Amino acid sequence: MTTRAPGFPDGFLWGGATAANQVEGGFDEGGKGPSIQDVMARGLSGPPTIAPTPDNLKHVASDFYHRYVEDIALFAEMGFTVYRFSIAWSRIFPRGDEEQPNEEGLAFYDRVLDELEKHGIEPLVTISHYETPLHLAQTYDGWISRELIGFYERYARVLFERYGNRVRYWLTFNEINSLLHAPLMSGGILTPRERLTDQDLYQAMHHELVASAAATRIAREMTPQAEIGCMILAMPTYPLSPSPDDALAVMTADHTNLVFGDVHTRGRYPGYFLRTLRERGIELDITDEDRDILTNTVDFVSFSYYMSVCETADADKRVVGAGNIMGGVHNPTLEASEWGWQIDPVGLRIALNQFWDRWQKPLFVVENGIGARDELVETNGVLTVEDDYRISYLNDHLVQVGEAVADGVEVMGYTAWGCIDIVSASTAQMSKRYGLIYVDRNDDGTGTLDRYRKKSFGWYADVIRTNGASLTS
Repeated sequence: MTTRAPGFPDGFLWGGATAANQVEGGFDEGGKGPSIQDVMARGLSGPPTIAPTPDNLKHVASDFYHRYVEDIALFAEMGFTVYRFSIAWSRIFPRGDEEQPNEEGLAFYDRVLDELEKHGIEPLVTISHYETPLHLAQTYDGWISRELIGFYERYARVLFERYGNRVRYWLTFNEINSLLHAPLMSGGILTPRERLTDQDLYQAMHHELVASAAATRIAREMTPQAEIGCMILAMPTYPLSPSPDDALAVMTADHTNLVFGDVHTRGRYPGYFLRTLRERGIELDITDEDRDILTNTVDFVSFSYYMSVCETADADKRVVGAGNIMGGVHNPTLEASEWGWQIDPVGLRIALNQFWDRWQKPLFVVENGIGARDELVETNGVLTVEDDYRISYLNDHLVQVGEAVADGVEVMGYTAWGCIDIVSASTAQMSKRYGLIYVDRNDDGTGTLDRYRKKSFGWYADVIRTNGASLTS
């Protein structure tokens, strides 16, 4: 192992990321209404319940709602210069369609921002992160309804008015392209996927894209100093074989993922997407006002990266692994986590170069990490987790970010996903841990909720302190 200096730029933003529904808890406190996550006790691995049930770990989650002061102090101890978090829509508008916001919810995020400012940590705020208010899902079937555009605009205006002079960086929707794979979690659509028509699914996609562009326009009117980004799920896709048919299958899969970024950065639908609509017999309701709103393009593109996939045109070779929850097929050359998510650090460099070449917008890696089962042990009289596997994963991915910077890619920053243990979105487990900070809570809901620094905590602090120079390859 040799020490290398990948040359991260001065001012590179280092930190971590969480989502309100996975970290906050306090699901029925402070005037908050229920969100779709309150009926998703099994995440993506099971159907929603009719109403919130007591086995839903997200109701308490990591208890950030009550422990944010302690947690932000730990982030500062690591040296965070940025913290990405989301605002729970139903904490601000409990049903989602009210005229006036919930002041108690707004005040909570004022207090969070107070703590971040105290420690000199830049907030990066996601407006909607997989937690559509449950009322909007039950009454309007989520983003299938055009009415949600207006509700989202009202919500965004309230956030910009309240926090516009305190927050520079905003993201409109989390992993917006996941809508096509996870319509309930991503779009608040209660109609089961097997009964959902392509017409309704793509109309929901259009409504979210219009709402995202509308929020961008509103932010520029209300807080011209702000920088507005989109957030997409990156899924580099490789051909399973050298066959041209497999290469074409890759192009088709890429189009499905990249169309969201294309619209956010170019302000219109690309020709390949319009062809898809024609061939599927889909006629979207797109107004002239919609087309005008879509021209409000983002300042930067942020994305999550966990894995790459393969594609093939040969139906007999479509081997789908446990981690292919968003499409693609298993790559036989890669190792995988316990949950089947294939580990490919080089794919992050590939994604950064692809996005930079395609969109020429500054890029921000706002989610990257590995879910693993951690064991709390005593080392030198201190309780910790010896998570060398996480250190190796993060190190290897950050080396590739440095390589992309050397390639000429403009990268704004990096926020490790689940910087503190949270409830997994895909499985709703606590045992699928991502954090650099251990939270004493188990899958059955037991535990003290006490916090412990993992070995990766000190490692990441060194990475931040040296601006990446301590990374090894």
